[in-house]
Amino acid sequence: MRMLLVEDDHMIGLALQRALQDDGYSVDWVLDGAAARLALESTDAGYALVLLDWALPKLSGIDLLGLIRQRQLGVPVLMLTARDAIEDRVRGLDSGADDYLVKPFSLEELRARIRTLLRRGAARPEACIGFDWLQLDLLTRRVRFHGSDVELTAREFALLRALLQSPGVVLTRAQLESGIYGWGEEVSSNAVEFLIHGLRRKLAPEVIENVRGAGWRIVPLPGAEQ
Repeated sequence: MRMLLVEDDHMIGLALQRALQDDGYSVDWVLDGAAARLALESTDAGYALVLLDWALPKLSGIDLLGLIRQRQLGVPVLMLTARDAIEDRVRGLDSGADDYLVKPFSLEELRARIRTLLRRGAARPEACIGFDWLQLDLLTRRVRFHGSDVELTAREFALLRALLQSPGVVLTRAQLESGIYGWGEEVSSNAVEFLIHGLRRKLAPEVIENVRGAGWRIVPLPGAEQ
């Protein structure tokens, strides 16, 4: 799941990016409103959530929020700001923010608010994807394979999620990397293969099929209910 973080404070931005990446999210971090507008316009896959600071260089967060809503982009927006006056909160929410979090805040509260916004935008209330035999709960991050819980790393979970969100579709290396890694993250040449190896070991070798020269896809197991 890919997020856009718009924060001009380097210390805060880096801390948030690392924390959310540890949670398995792919986080693109930009430092000003103009770069954020460009990211929203140019990222093909779109974003599941925008974390938006108010006071930004080049284009303020509140102005960027207005552009997002004028263009009818349905992405949830969580405002992160030091502005704690009631009138500021009202203005942010009235401008189209889905939630408003005042700095300083705890990471646990941020995570809870992110889960709430993602739950609201989920196509199904339980936010669970997969088959009868393989299910991912996107909110609790629980993975069940043939009725048993499976422990995955954050990266493994992100890759499996990308495959299950497009069942049967062959995803290229670039498509998988874009769903797992944010901008600026160093990605080794065999990173995807390493993660797939781990998933096959924890699930079953035949679950993920390698389509030579094209990419990978989830394959329903023989006799399994989809």
